[in-house]
Amino acid sequence: MHYTHPPMIKVLFVCLGNICRSPLAEAILTHKVKEKGLSDSIVADSCGTSDFHIGELPDERTLACAARYQINIQHRGRQIMRSDFKGFDYLIAMDNTNYENVLKLAGKYKIAPRNIFLMSSFKNGIEFMDVPDPYYGGEEGFEEVYKILDSSIDGLLLKLENELKSNA
Repeated sequence: MHYTHPPMIKVLFVCLGNICRSPLAEAILTHKVKEKGLSDSIVADSCGTSDFHIGELPDERTLACAARYQINIQHRGRQIMRSDFKGFDYLIAMDNTNYENVLKLAGKYKIAPRNIFLMSSFKNGIEFMDVPDPYYGGEEGFEEVYKILDSSIDGLLLKLENELKSNA
């Protein structure tokens, strides 16, 4: 008997330094996927467009914010790589600046940017243009980012679940 694996959707969240927004987005999606029993079908990762925080743990305020919602973050900062463009089905930038940087890299690598999105593409109730960078602010900025990501990831997850159903 031949066993086929269920389709796997790979999502990569992208911000500047990979210590605030994108690791929180990764952790929220991973948490929601696990709750829905879809861990065999959807996987998340995150990275930054800069090399500022390679190998570092997420910002303490990001970790504290996630902990308030019982969300575990297991991540070390890394920079986006050429292989990410082909290894992930969705590259989701937190803001327009990082979106433009990801598009430029795709052009540099001669890769069609078919799978590059802005987080705001998945708005689900909360209106925003960019996910603001909370790095230079206080706790309230991290809370705002959490709310934006939590809502947007619900919208993303709905899209991914529909994609899984149509590929089944």
